[in-house]
Amino acid sequence: MEFGQPYYLFFLLLLPILILWYYKKGQHQEATVRFSNLDLIPNSVIRNGKMKNMVFILGRLAIILLIILALARPRLSETSRETKTEIIDILLVIDQSSSMLAQDFKPNRLEAAKDVAKTFIKDREGDRLGIIVFAGESYIQCPLTRDIDVLLEFTDAIEIIDREHDGTAIGMAIANSINRLRESEAKSKTIILLSDGSNNQGELEPVTAAELAEKFDIKIYTVAAGTRGLAPYPVTDAWGRQVIQKVQVDVDEESLKEIAEITGGQFFRATDNQSLKKVYEEIDTLERTEIEVTEYQNYTELYSWFTIPAAFASIFFIVLSRGIFHKLF
Repeated sequence: MEFGQPYYLFFLLLLPILILWYYKKGQHQEATVRFSNLDLIPNSVIRNGKMKNMVFILGRLAIILLIILALARPRLSETSRETKTEIIDILLVIDQSSSMLAQDFKPNRLEAAKDVAKTFIKDREGDRLGIIVFAGESYIQCPLTRDIDVLLEFTDAIEIIDREHDGTAIGMAIANSINRLRESEAKSKTIILLSDGSNNQGELEPVTAAELAEKFDIKIYTVAAGTRGLAPYPVTDAWGRQVIQKVQVDVDEESLKEIAEITGGQFFRATDNQSLKKVYEEIDTLERTEIEVTEYQNYTELYSWFTIPAAFASIFFIVLSRGIFHKLF
């Protein structure tokens, strides 16, 4: 319970003052009858007189208390909230070409990318996410959904593409993503594209695809994965054994930067697991769902709980003061 006009409660401080005033002055101002000898008055009369006096004092104080509380407007409050959430549609576009087997990330680039993608997915409750994979061609791994368990399951299922379909078709991956997002009614549509190479497959140039994405208000964050210089890469030697060789890292940073710039996104470079994790954490911070919360306060007024008893008490003591009290006692 709360009070709508709590300043009236300061009048409660007057109650002790009234009681003190009565005992010091008030009781001497009441009409009295003088007797030469109190022994002539029965004890029952004296007791009844004191009781009557006490009842009237307490009654008046109770009425004043009830009136003060009623003026302070006691009420019960109930808060209701209306939440409006602006959903973001996000597509995680992950390179699954054979170069993602490079071990400059642990255990390799693809597994590191899957790990950060899963962490990102878990932190995006409420948003719709989907997964696109690409190598020489682009495929939908998981359509847009809010089901985090399904997204995690499909993320775990991403594997390196077979040699027949190997390559890096960044432009086609963007085009496939645009096709999935262009009819979305979400206020924000975002692509997070991770690749470790340069576009060497597909009929569509990455920059052309980016220009198309910009027309549909789709923002693209690009992530270049790979150390600078040489990276350890597993190969099979002439005897069928798997050995590690150093291979040159070939990431087309310029194209990825241009894609991000055209669409209003950002470019990031990740050279190891830790930097890749930080990249996705930063993107997660940049692309947050806007939540608008409107609070409504509902009040139930309770002043009648005090005014009605005060009115009945006033009537009761008026009746008693007119002589009925004597009949009761």
